Amino acid sequence: MATLGAEEDALGRYRSPLVSRYASAEMAFNFSERKKFGTWRRLWLYLAQAEKSLGLPITDEQIQEMEANLDNIDFKMAAEEEKKLRHDVMAHVHTFAHCCPKAAAIIHLGATSCYVGDNTDLIVLRDGFNLLLPKLARVISRLADFAEKYADLATLGFTHYQPAQLTTVGKRCCLWIQDLCMDLQKLERARDDLRFRGVKGTTGTQASFLQLFEGDHSKVEELDRLVTAKAGFKRAYIVTGQTYSRKVDIEVLSVLASLGASIHKICTDIRLLANLKEIEEPFEKDQIGSSAMPYKRNPMRSERCCSLARHLMTLVLDPLQTASVQWFERTLDDSANRRVCLAEAFLTADIILSTLQNISEGLVVYPKVIERRIRQELPFMATENIIMAMVKAGGNRQDCHEKVRVLSQQAAAVVKQEGGDNDLIARVRADPYFSPIHGHLESLLDPSSFTGRAPQQVAKFLKEEVRPALVPYQSKMGGKIELAL
Repeated sequence: MATLGAEEDALGRYRSPLVSRYASAEMAFNFSERKKFGTWRRLWLYLAQAEKSLGLPITDEQIQEMEANLDNIDFKMAAEEEKKLRHDVMAHVHTFAHCCPKAAAIIHLGATSCYVGDNTDLIVLRDGFNLLLPKLARVISRLADFAEKYADLATLGFTHYQPAQLTTVGKRCCLWIQDLCMDLQKLERARDDLRFRGVKGTTGTQASFLQLFEGDHSKVEELDRLVTAKAGFKRAYIVTGQTYSRKVDIEVLSVLASLGASIHKICTDIRLLANLKEIEEPFEKDQIGSSAMPYKRNPMRSERCCSLARHLMTLVLDPLQTASVQWFERTLDDSANRRVCLAEAFLTADIILSTLQNISEGLVVYPKVIERRIRQELPFMATENIIMAMVKAGGNRQDCHEKVRVLSQQAAAVVKQEGGDNDLIARVRADPYFSPIHGHLESLLDPSSFTGRAPQQVAKFLKEEVRPALVPYQSKMGGKIELAL
């Protein structure tokens, strides 16, 4: 068999499409081997620096040697060591020690595997939130601009996906924005609630560190504080088992699943509006909608969001089940599961936010189609206004009601049985009974008189709730996003 090159060999293996097709480079790196094992080395450095500052016999030369080799990782050696030892952490301890012979004796001093494993996970989760939050803010910002632009454009509302009273295009968009603002708050809270595991030892008692510092509790506490600060956290969990509580993972994936639900709803609405030809997602000049039907303009971006959002929503089941079966201080049946679900949740959230940003930056509105649909339904909605106008002109409310009822039924029959247009207003114009208000029919049918306070609600909502929530992200709004696929 011919020897395959690296590219051909990669094509002969399964690769997750989350990374190979969709995810951003920064989120893919956040869950990469290089980020993970580079963080392990930094954590070993933080531990050694803190132990040295508290009096353990660690030299400046040892610290400098570790600092010089933080990213000098021999991944081939590490893989060979792991295959031999069946222990990923010790494999990397040996690999780090190989390029730091002077520091070899103090690498991982007093620590357990979860010192690097769990603390790295918490760093990666925090950094993942820091990547997602500006992206979510950008989506909200783009949709806020869209809502402001179309705050006054009347459109047919739907309840039960049946025609209902009018709203505006901007007000409907604000329903989407409100859900995303709730997600923004939840993601911020989940990130800010994350604590560091810190230096806790094998079962969380810090016994090994208490021994290192000869029973000095204050030094053990200071060691925990110093390492926590070096890793960029304000607080560490006071109580842990061997791991931090796996309920933390539940909280993290719950807010991401909630974000997935919001985006699924938004993109479903866009897909339905595309079917009505009222609003469409961006469609590129050379884009093909169907291999068989060249006229089609499928909402493939929104469909992708819905598809991946469903995956995101299901991932929270993994940490729920994992947390429920962690016996006593820890069992290892969490490890393989967490390698999959944590990374996939953030990668998927990253993808659907990038895709939704692309959609929100190129939404196309067709006012004439919207107007035509309103004309089809508005006459029925205007019947109460017609009755009230007739009463003001001296008519009898009950007589008018019966006249309108009969004409409405006739118009409905034309629509439903003959496939014709709604001709109720033409029937009202033709009936001499309604002559007192014939001159007022146009004003009675003005769509803006049926949208209530929708435009005012849009302005108030954007000013008081949306724009202030985006202030911390103003420097990260960036330009338009282009999708690779």
